[in-house]
Amino acid sequence: MSDDHNAVLVRITGRVQGVRFRVWTRDEAVRLGLTGWVRNEEDGAVVALIAGPHAEVSMMIERFRRGPPAASVSGVETQATTLAEFPTEFRISR
Repeated sequence: MSDDHNAVLVRITGRVQGVRFRVWTRDEAVRLGLTGWVRNEEDGAVVALIAGPHAEVSMMIERFRRGPPAASVSGVETQATTLAEFPTEFRISR
């Protein structure tokens, strides 16, 4: 991976489960050429690992602030992370 690639863990809170947030995240990430995963948390949040070029990762974080039409996002927390190996696709985790 080039130095322009990075990975970020993102925690999204609000009304983000039961509104197709994970499917929307996968579709948006694929559209931006990003890899990683997204999953629901037991506390009602959604957590995602977003990996790829810095500009596209930043765009995805901005999209998280709006979410899909049925969602109501109240918070987006990010944490840069280091990966030994970048994922090769974007998947929905359980």
